[in-house]
Amino acid sequence: MKVIRDTWLVYSRAMKLNLKQPVWLIVMLIQPIYFLFLFAPLLEPMDGMPGFENGAMETFVPGLIIMMALFGSAFVGFGLIAELRQGVIERMRVTPISRVALMLGRTLSTVTTTVFQSLALVLLASLTGKLDVYWPGVALMLLIVMLTAFMLAAVSLGLAIILKSEDAMAPTINTLVQPIMLISGIMLPMVMAPAWLQNVADFNPFYYAVQASRELFAGNLGSSVVWEAPAILGALTIVLVWWATRKFARAVA
Repeated sequence: MKVIRDTWLVYSRAMKLNLKQPVWLIVMLIQPIYFLFLFAPLLEPMDGMPGFENGAMETFVPGLIIMMALFGSAFVGFGLIAELRQGVIERMRVTPISRVALMLGRTLSTVTTTVFQSLALVLLASLTGKLDVYWPGVALMLLIVMLTAFMLAAVSLGLAIILKSEDAMAPTINTLVQPIMLISGIMLPMVMAPAWLQNVADFNPFYYAVQASRELFAGNLGSSVVWEAPAILGALTIVLVWWATRKFARAVA
């Protein structure tokens, strides 16, 4: 119960900070909106082609949401670096708060903002009149988004504890996220890629996140990837959250 109570306290503090600086939440939506209105129309002639059987927008928007979860969560560690520099983490050493809660609360706040941003993006996409939204599938897709955000936020916080510098953090995150994004089929379905690149994508967990999101978005709840994605992402999330929690606990021990 103490861990749950402490997690709620840290989560509440993090959410209040987010609400006091809503510009950041809006900024994270700007790039997806650019892609939605300036890039997605270029895909409309591809309706019905391999990879776009469910429709161009129905294929592109789920991938765009996963991209937003990737970038939005991967950079949350920068806020922790600022707190390290300001001595916030140092002051937490003398408090009785759970060390696990310090990481979980921050991570859950990132998950919450990512879910709201995802819903906002779906609503904006539906206003174009070119997207058929299957809301039960969207609700299930948000579970994939939550796992993605939770895992990457934990990794970002763990790296922030290790690196302690924005100058080192930025290239590290970009080096990790860029190839993951490119071989996950976010922008274009991997069925369009050469065979060797498709084989590489099979080892990318976020490829399954994108595929599952597209199937759920289209209402194909019986697809095998719908359960494969949460199984793979769930296992990775447990391992990486455990790793990040250990790093966080040692930093404030």
